[in-house]
Amino acid sequence: MKIERVVLRQLRMPLVHFFETSFSRTYERNIIVVEVVSEGLSGWGEITAGEHPFYNEEWTAAAWLIAQDYVAPTLFVRALRDAGDVNGLTGHIRGHNMARGGVEAAVWDLQARRNGNPLWKEIGGGARREIPCGVSIGIQDSVAQLIGKIEGELAAGYQRIKMKIKPGWDVDVIRQIRERFPDTPLMADANSAYRLADAGLLKELDAFGLTMIEQPLAHDDIIDHAELQAQLETPICLDECIRTAHHAEQAIRLKAGRIVNIKLGRVGGFGEAKRLHDVCESAGIPVWCGGMLEAGIGRAHNIALATLPNFTLPGDVSASKRYWKRDIIVPEVETTARGTIAIRDEPGFGYEIDHDFLRHVTVREVAVTPKR
Repeated sequence: MKIERVVLRQLRMPLVHFFETSFSRTYERNIIVVEVVSEGLSGWGEITAGEHPFYNEEWTAAAWLIAQDYVAPTLFVRALRDAGDVNGLTGHIRGHNMARGGVEAAVWDLQARRNGNPLWKEIGGGARREIPCGVSIGIQDSVAQLIGKIEGELAAGYQRIKMKIKPGWDVDVIRQIRERFPDTPLMADANSAYRLADAGLLKELDAFGLTMIEQPLAHDDIIDHAELQAQLETPICLDECIRTAHHAEQAIRLKAGRIVNIKLGRVGGFGEAKRLHDVCESAGIPVWCGGMLEAGIGRAHNIALATLPNFTLPGDVSASKRYWKRDIIVPEVETTARGTIAIRDEPGFGYEIDHDFLRHVTVREVAVTPKR
């Protein structure tokens, strides 16, 4: 593949409902969409960084510069043998996995379209025709509001509920939710809100039969998680601290967690996500696909990723309408009554771009081309 042009578009899209984690509340998303062009075909990717450097060190404004000035130009160095080359070409860039991963994902989509394959087939997926779906529910203004949200999601068929927690919104809240929903698969996501000194409090969560507690300790820690996991019956799921397959190998060796969340952007794209998946599969560690409030392109990429065989737990990939009044793809992502998403067989990520709406929500655009 000879990449001729990389187009970056920043979109501004208001959420249907605010989404609150332990570190911030979000009302709208500023999303960077990547288009790579070669021989009349376009491949599409999404840079999943948040608006602020709170989940990790990346954020929209910085990711735009990294993608424009450092990542995109590497695609013009030489013709690509395949999409797997991109990870190596951008490997000299320290960190900035989301910027790198969004561009790499676009090249995978382009390659799939060139080969006439659905993206899931191009990356070696296809272990299932439908992926099981859960939902992630942010911190609400009251427990009653949270209960109402959960009731609505269960009525829609979703297979598990993930609740965001933080100090002061944890044990008592989960106790009330478990009493109201005694048989529902529940998990708690702390987004690094606790410290090892909070082990006693976190151990209280063992009483509620949670599927997992996600990333309770620091975003860059593995060692303290190992000490905490030894004290808990509930499995710890590692998220922010696993950025490479090597990190997963270290965490598995230390017994720092029993489950891993794989986010395409966090690990830098499909190449590293597949390597991480394989490491966990070999060790008997189940994985699932996490979400970053993606628009339709990123959501479709997550669907493809979740067809790899070791994605055995319901992920955060849910219907477009949970987040957007209108998405940038057609048809929008929908779930079945049994809480699954059927994979599509069209070339590339499987959906069409709604170009009219894409233009409507684009607030800036730049085309990066080879230097003459």
